Amino acid sequence: MADRTHRVAVAASGRQARVRLTPWWVFVAVIWAASRLVTTTLVLLLAHVQDANPWTAASPGYAAFANMWDARWYNIVAVAGYPQALPLTAGGEIAENAWAFMPGYPVVVRLLMELSGAPWEPVAVFVSLTASLGAALLFYRLIRTVQPHSVALFAVVLFCVAPLSPLLQFGYAESLYLFLLTLALLLLLERRYVLLFPVIAVMALTRPSGLAFALALGLHVVHRWLTRSRDPFPVRERMPAASAAVFSGICGLAWPAIAWIATGSITAYTDTELAWRSAYIGYQELVPFTAWFQSGVWWLGMPLGIVVVVVLIAAFGLTLFLPAVRRLGVDLRFWVAGYGLYLLAVFFPQSSVFRLLMPMFPLLGAVAQPRSVLYRVGLVLLFIAGQWGWLLLFWGVDGADWTPP
Repeated sequence: MADRTHRVAVAASGRQARVRLTPWWVFVAVIWAASRLVTTTLVLLLAHVQDANPWTAASPGYAAFANMWDARWYNIVAVAGYPQALPLTAGGEIAENAWAFMPGYPVVVRLLMELSGAPWEPVAVFVSLTASLGAALLFYRLIRTVQPHSVALFAVVLFCVAPLSPLLQFGYAESLYLFLLTLALLLLLERRYVLLFPVIAVMALTRPSGLAFALALGLHVVHRWLTRSRDPFPVRERMPAASAAVFSGICGLAWPAIAWIATGSITAYTDTELAWRSAYIGYQELVPFTAWFQSGVWWLGMPLGIVVVVVLIAAFGLTLFLPAVRRLGVDLRFWVAGYGLYLLAVFFPQSSVFRLLMPMFPLLGAVAQPRSVLYRVGLVLLFIAGQWGWLLLFWGVDGADWTPP
């Protein structure tokens, strides 16, 4: 009996040693692969019962089903580019058009299409999948800078099974953008400011983010200056850090400027973006920090809509000061705050608001901190159920669908 107990103890000790010696990226890759298997199964189940719709025939294959909704706009950009003359509605307003979709993701897909000879749909899925693996690997590194290994690893689990994680393998720019954003945040935490410049440039042409990241960088520079007595901020770091903040702001304005030059209309980009909210509130001017209140009134009426928005803003602000969030460090909180302020300034909330919240994913590092097995298993199951709910409500098309993802 004692001999058997000894053998079991030795075997257990050997397994623990092998786990300790296993590189972190192996764990992340396994988590990513398992999550993609789960998500793909859910997607295929829904695709099997999908009726014919504006994008696909009934019961489409995976690649076709993964390229509905805005994936078609990215496809248009990849194969036809952008219109020089802005299309107009019957009423003379700017209609929905490709200028709302930045070129980073479709350019990458188009390059691989040219190299491989494959069509848009499978290549778009491949690019998103590959970028999602890169984002998961970098996300571990990012959270590991502020949290222990087990928390960072569970944060990766949550990232990979999150309710909107099907987008990580669809024909959308989110995977590539999250990869670039995670890389930029990691470089920021490591204070490798010079390397931020090319990442910011590509990131700002993949998803609108330059202004939000400029704010986060600006807050970072101010914080480092104010705390320089205990955390030295030498001149050799001040200049590249401040320059990166200015550069990010310029990049945030670059795409509207490009649309202006190409079309001759100084408001080409903003007018195009406003076309998407016209179905809710008609065509209006872009007035910063009003859209959330307009949306609240549209959805809930007066005064409830205003009250709910004020409560949401207050709750968001308080969230940034929760102990678990504070343990993520000041720089990740600066990003979440900066991006939240950017959304408040320009975005009109509707069903795609959940997708627009994805760049706040560093908060998963706070959600991952409790170590209870019951908590962690329950949260994973809840997130997977959320995937199915999101796919049903926002991705699958049911008649005249009013819930774009």
